[in-house]
Amino acid sequence: MLIVLLIAASVFLFEGDIPAAQVDAKYSNAESQFLIMENGARVHYRDQGQEDGMPVVLVHGAMASLHTWEPWVEILGQRYRVITLDLPAHGLTGAVPSGEYGAEAFTQTIDAVANEVGLDTFVLGGNSMGGGATWRYALEHPQRVSAMVLVDSVPPTNWQDDSDDSESRRSGPVAFSLLRQGWFRAIAGALDPAPLIGQGLRAAYNDSPVVTEALVDRYYELIMREGTRAAILGRTNSYGDIDTKTPDLSLLTQPTLVIWGAQDSVIPVSAAAAFEAALPNVRTVIFDDLGHIPMEEDPQRTAAEVVSFLDAL
Repeated sequence: MLIVLLIAASVFLFEGDIPAAQVDAKYSNAESQFLIMENGARVHYRDQGQEDGMPVVLVHGAMASLHTWEPWVEILGQRYRVITLDLPAHGLTGAVPSGEYGAEAFTQTIDAVANEVGLDTFVLGGNSMGGGATWRYALEHPQRVSAMVLVDSVPPTNWQDDSDDSESRRSGPVAFSLLRQGWFRAIAGALDPAPLIGQGLRAAYNDSPVVTEALVDRYYELIMREGTRAAILGRTNSYGDIDTKTPDLSLLTQPTLVIWGAQDSVIPVSAAAAFEAALPNVRTVIFDDLGHIPMEEDPQRTAAEVVSFLDAL
């Protein structure tokens, strides 16, 4: 019966990919640049703001894209040079020839973009999965990262507490739970993800009014870009890469700003305290009324904390 239901669902809810050229035309702009890496990956990035300002590289979270940073780019770009990029399996980078979408591929992609735009050292920041990519990159290339900004960041795997059954966690994005299920991944490549995307965004953004039709369309169309849906399914079973050994974050002596939305339904605010305990040079700011994507939910308040942090470096 289950097999019959799955087949029926895949038939009636089937939705094909959107041609890459169509999505690229809509979601690229005059600031968009494309880097071809040695492994054949075509990486979408933007280099904006003050050309001679302190360089700040920002990395998005799972299912997102560099567009999530545009509100901060508008503010931070008045004083700093801001570089954003689409990781493999995301945005206009999408699928890559190697089929590699884990932590190592993310580190290589960040490194390639930093090299392409001529950065020796830079501030590195990330949200959610991009936060995990940030501290992992800093562990591998500590000499290049002058400071970190972790926004509702994925923590090391061994920090994650699956027993947390708080109301905020239970009301989180359904898609993340489903993507851990083998039976769902078996059919997800043919299903229309629209209902899951809508629910997931409302949950992640804490029902913020910034979740407009245009924002939902952006997530949907970038996920449905030709090849991206399959690339997403090619990632790890959960959207936090498995750490084979416990990373020693005490090695990261760079000044670090930890920003968190207390209403985060994806990663509990308790993780902010764990980062604060592990990192030797850290400042933590909690926004009681914000969720998992605070830089879009309230760009002005959150960016002001980043400006204050960077000006003190």
